[in-house]
Amino acid sequence: MKTTLVGSYPIPSWLRAAPSREALTDATSVVFALQQRAGIELLTDGELSRFDVNHPETNGMIEYFVRPLGGVRASVTRSDVARFAAQPHLGFRARPAGVVTGELDEGTLDLVGAYRAARAVATGPVKFTVTSPYMLARTLLDEHYGDLRSLALAIARVFADQVREIDADVLQVDEANVPGRPEDAALAAEAINIVLDAAPGTPAVHLCFGNYNGQRVQTGRMHELFEFFAALRADHVVLEAARHDTDDLKILAELDTLRFGIGVIDVKDTQIESADVVAGRIERAAAWLGDPGRIEYVHPDCGFWILARSIADGKIAALVAGRDRYLGR
Repeated sequence: MKTTLVGSYPIPSWLRAAPSREALTDATSVVFALQQRAGIELLTDGELSRFDVNHPETNGMIEYFVRPLGGVRASVTRSDVARFAAQPHLGFRARPAGVVTGELDEGTLDLVGAYRAARAVATGPVKFTVTSPYMLARTLLDEHYGDLRSLALAIARVFADQVREIDADVLQVDEANVPGRPEDAALAAEAINIVLDAAPGTPAVHLCFGNYNGQRVQTGRMHELFEFFAALRADHVVLEAARHDTDDLKILAELDTLRFGIGVIDVKDTQIESADVVAGRIERAAAWLGDPGRIEYVHPDCGFWILARSIADGKIAALVAGRDRYLGR
């Protein structure tokens, strides 16, 4: 039962104030080192290179991936906004992340370069994260493909071409939209699997119900997503569970093809958990899964980017201490 983070870490104030390539390298080194000192076994780069001051509510989870793509217009007009608002879309998003005007290609997106830059200063096994093609497709105004499936699969194929060169220990696809639209479970899984199948390392999926300024924006239930889980070609699924309804999570015991990462740190609460609280959450998860061996990782519910660094660091220490308490170390 190893520890990891979901992906993001708070942007250091000195990097935010004076961003540069050198400062980014230094900050990434710091994020790796502090995780390793705390005892985290699978490290993340903190997703520091993705931060966009103009889109702080998603910390680069969307714009970073779609705006560089060939076939996407990043400038959005008033009429684009009106057309986007007239169709079903993310309820918490008023503007499209971009406008799809032609066949998609990688454009200037360089996930391989971002991974290699992080890997060069990493101090242990590394997880690299990519946003779900399905989720990204729903943030775009499509004026070319004509249907959501074609757009999502086009994004997936572009990502897969780059993921093949990313030899991270774990390649994680982040999906925070399908919990609110379980009727799209088959489509979301189809697009995500294209990316997972391309990963040289261990494929994983992070599923959450949204984390926008500490708010949970999706209202779905786990049992509605059984088809989604069953269709994934992943080694494990990284779940938020620290504040999730325990009864709703029990359905996962029936998914004998998957192992799990279990969220045991509440990122929407600034109080730092005790080791006993974390150990209790692990024990609860082991009980409803029926086998603690199915818990491959324990981690926070979601990324840490919304928290102050002092709180995030305290929660990282609590994560490791709670895991060790549960294992009797």
